[in-house]
Amino acid sequence: MSKLDKYLRTDQMPHFACPGCTHGTAWAAMIRSIEQLGLDKNKTVMVCAIGCAGRLPVYLDFPSIRTPHGRALSYATGVKLANPDLNVIVFMGDGDASAIGGNHLIHTARRNLDITAIVATNEIYGMTGGQYAPTTEGGRFASTAPFGMIENQLDVCKLVEGAGASFVGRGDVYHVRELKDLIASAITHKGFSLVEVFTTCPTHFGRRNNMKKPSVLVEHLKNLTVSKKQAEKMTEEEVAGKLLRGILLKEERPEYVETYDRLAGFKEEGESV
Repeated sequence: MSKLDKYLRTDQMPHFACPGCTHGTAWAAMIRSIEQLGLDKNKTVMVCAIGCAGRLPVYLDFPSIRTPHGRALSYATGVKLANPDLNVIVFMGDGDASAIGGNHLIHTARRNLDITAIVATNEIYGMTGGQYAPTTEGGRFASTAPFGMIENQLDVCKLVEGAGASFVGRGDVYHVRELKDLIASAITHKGFSLVEVFTTCPTHFGRRNNMKKPSVLVEHLKNLTVSKKQAEKMTEEEVAGKLLRGILLKEERPEYVETYDRLAGFKEEGESV
């Protein structure tokens, strides 16, 4: 029995995920970060929506909410406003977060609510037929892009940074120790924090893009990213085409609930919520 079993609803196993899916790797990194921080699971709320990533609450033994497609951050906002003492973590797929939920992502970041959002980016809608997502790389194939993706690829990290998030990070499922520490840093940050995690979908993305083996997909992620520390020692040519891993932005800014409570007279300046 693993020490992490206390965070799982083992009676719901076996899980639904396809062989080679690495959403579970991202979930495990999140759970290990929660264990590392010693968070009370009864005061840690998981919020998810629809899709492969949206099945998370079924398997995790936390107070949890499963919401309509794209609305996870709206529900999370309500939870945090109702009880600011709760740790609120939102786990979303890239399509859920940046397509139908894109407007909610922008405005949650803009408000700088103390919520942690984890976006699992596998560049595809894995549960509903393999349609392309806003994050799908140009030229990649999907059920709705049989001749290759022709739309510009959305950078989720740049989007939320521009919207006003005070913590932005990126990781992948190859560098799992880095990912655990990155998620822990995001959870402890006061304000809206987002961690984009590159995951893999061999069933739809892999088989349509000549990467049928799960190991090939993970190797692709390994080569796609580079840590900020490594990038400092590389030439512009070497960094070209790579995505940076690690903490991309971390700033101290007024948090929404605390600011609201002060203005409403519920708390004095400097008093914790």
